[in-house]
This record gives sequence, C-alpha cells and structure tokens, in this order.
Amino acid sequence: MIEAYMRPTTLREALELLVREGGHARLVAGGTDVLVELQRGVKPTRRLIDVTGLRAELDFINDAGDRVVLGALATHNAVLASPLLRRDALPLVQACVEVGAPQIRTRATVAGNVVTASPANDTISALYALDAQVELVSLSSSRTLPVEDFCTGFRTTALVAGEMIRSISVRKLGSRRRGIFIKLGLRRAQAISVINVAVVVELEGARVRDARIALGCVAPTIFRARTGEAALIGAPLDRATRERVAGLVAEEIKPIDDVRGSAGYRRTTVATLIERALERIADGTEAAGLSDVPVLLETAWPSQPAQTFSGTIATIINGKPYRLEGAMHKSLLDALRENAGLTGAKEGCAEGECGACTVWLDGKAVMSCLVPAPQAHGAQLTTIEGLAGDAELHPLQRAFIERGAVQCGFCIPGMIMAGAKLIDERPGCDLDDAQTAISGNICRCTGYRKILDAMSDAAAETAREHAPKSKVPA
Repeated sequence: MIEAYMRPTTLREALELLVREGGHARLVAGGTDVLVELQRGVKPTRRLIDVTGLRAELDFINDAGDRVVLGALATHNAVLASPLLRRDALPLVQACVEVGAPQIRTRATVAGNVVTASPANDTISALYALDAQVELVSLSSSRTLPVEDFCTGFRTTALVAGEMIRSISVRKLGSRRRGIFIKLGLRRAQAISVINVAVVVELEGARVRDARIALGCVAPTIFRARTGEAALIGAPLDRATRERVAGLVAEEIKPIDDVRGSAGYRRTTVATLIERALERIADGTEAAGLSDVPVLLETAWPSQPAQTFSGTIATIINGKPYRLEGAMHKSLLDALRENAGLTGAKEGCAEGECGACTVWLDGKAVMSCLVPAPQAHGAQLTTIEGLAGDAELHPLQRAFIERGAVQCGFCIPGMIMAGAKLIDERPGCDLDDAQTAISGNICRCTGYRKILDAMSDAAAETAREHAPKSKVPA
C-alpha cells in the first residue's frame, strides 16, 4: 500500500524529495511499468514521487543540431506525433508504435521504458542503434552517459541515489544514415517481443561506412552485434552481404529460452529479421507500413499548472466536482469504483492488458488500472457514465445497440470509451483506425465483427455531422 504520495511542482523540488527520501521512494510518471511492478513486488516501495507536474521542465522534444533531445516526460505518443523524429529517428518511432496499445502510449514515457531496463523493452534497442545518450541530474551535479552504459544489466541501471533522468538524446539519421526497427511478437498489439531488431547504417555511395545493430530479447541486456557491424563496413548492401551478415549475427548471439520462444527459434528468427532489415534499408523502404497519421486516442487539452496535493483528490468527473477521501493509495480504477461510485469501468486484469477499465483523463484514453489515483487531482475525467453528456446516448452507444455489439457486456464500457475517443480524434475514421483504437481492448466473447461494424456506423454518422454544409442558393 502507498503510504506517501508526493507531487513536486519543480524539478528542484523533485530532486530535494529524492534526497530526503534516501532511496526509499520511486519516481512515477506514466505509471504503466511502476504500478505493475509494485503489484508484483518488483522494486517495492510505499512512497511515490509523481513528476507529472514538471511538464514545463521535462516535457519536450527539441532539435539540437545533430541530435534530437527528448525530455523525461515525452510519451510514446509524443514521439509518434513528432515530424522531427519521424524524419530523423525513424527506428525510435517504429519502436514506439509497437509498445503496448494506444491507451498505454498516451501515458508511457520513453524515459520510463529505459529506466525499467528490460531487454524486451522495444524502445531501448532503437536507442542503442541511434547512439542515444541519457542525461542524469541530481541536486549537486549532472552527467551524460551512452544508453549502453546506463543499462547495466537485467532491469538495472547506472542511476544512483538522488538522481533522475532529465532527458534522452538521439543522433539524427541525416542524409546518409538510414535505420529501421522490426519486432516479432506473438500478436499484433499488447505483445512482449520475442525478438526485436534495430539497425542503423551510414552509407558512402553504395557501400556501408558505419553500422549499428542492436537486438532485444537475446540476452540480459540489449545486445550489440559487433561482429555483424564490422562485416557490414566497407561492403555493399547487396544480397550476398545481407545473407552473410545475418548468418554472422545469428552465430554471434547466445539467445535465451523462455515461454515466448526457444533459443533455437530465436537464433533462426534473428537471421531472418536482420536480412529483412538490411533489405528494406537497401531498397529504401524502411518506413513502409508506418502510418502518416497515427492513432493516438488523445485530443488537444489545455495545459494546467500542477496543483499541490495534500491527500484528498479534488477532481472533475463527467462535468461534476468530486472530492475523493482516502483514495491516495489506490489506482484510479479503484477510486472511481469505490470512492466515486462509478462502476462502469471494469477490472479485468489490473495490468493494462484488457482495456476494460478505459476512461478519459484530460483528453487522453487511459487504462485506469495503471493510473495512480492522485494523478486525477486537478484533472478532468470522463467515464462511460458521462460519455453522452446532455444527449440521450453517444452515437457509438446507439450504434452498439443497433448492431447488437453488446454481448456479455463486461468489456463494452472500455470498448466504447476507446472507440469514442477515436471518433473524437478523427471523425470519419476507417477500419484500420478502428482496429488500432481497440487493439488494447479484449472481448472475451470474441465478438469483434459487430463491434467494428458499430464503430464504422458511428464514425460515418459523425463524419456527416462534421461535413461542411452546402449553401442553398437564394
């Protein structure tokens, strides 16, 4: 149980709290890793320092000459929406779109992914390939480390007491460098990597001048395939080179056995993925398949100054003010159900896997089981109970009824909240958008066809309402 929840309003205050707590408190931002770890007893703590109020200091993506700098609060969605990163750090964008589901990407930060330091965390491989550097700050000093030196082992980092990440920078691809990230998972969304591969090569004419190959899920940390890198240098990216390098990398690794794949399977798969990555770079198709306009499940929301938190959560839910007493130690889902009496959002997994608890927090669709309840302090929430507003029903709710999309009903509140946010974000969305929007929502009755039909109907209705009205001649 969380006994103390601290919400600093400046970076200095956060660093002072880290010193005062003496290593007994954990930082939390998106919470998508921290809350799961606390439930599982990983890096346990009873004290949290919430840094989401430091957006003015930590939420940015900046052009810094030959590098791009991401603040510690930059989310995966922020990466996906950044034209700068799409142009200059494609592997990181491709990795971010593979992380979890849209409701995870609205909150999860790249810095949080790095601090967790799992070899299965997709963005870390991309950061290795992009020659990333991590800036660490404390009250008395700052230092910058290559990401390879920051990640010291399985779920361990070079952070010391009193330090936190301020930013992460990546080297721009530029005109001569090309890169790609490819992931193999057991399903299309909400999948932990079986293998992931990030490759960046620098070309001089038709030959490779420099290369970086990073592999996830083959060792306790991300693995740099230096034998394969060396074999690329000076060679053309023809078929013979691609096959030779793929074979060398497969021999170089010492893959692990786990529930997602055997060592032998990983060795064979690595060779295939390396060859495929190099082929796409050679063909200039490394960005193929990446949507120009990604589904974010978030809409513009006015920024609010951080509010001091003293134990009672003061929030607006469905347009009405609430004061939630005794909810400091809870997840937002539990606070909504137990303190606010709003039971529409359901707990199906408590780990952000099923989407049944989806609500809107300041314009973002989120998994409320992974949101610390105090993050609702000073925020605005919409739950299934308030989706229609003053109207009789939301268009998507009507479409669910008309299409018979409601079956056992358990997953439906989360489905509708994800789908309605998609329609809010882009009226007239298509089937691919709809499938992406609910990729984090599991229907236990396997009735996705009617759900998608209902989303299509509601999107078409909303598009008609937003279409410019034709002028009638006088």
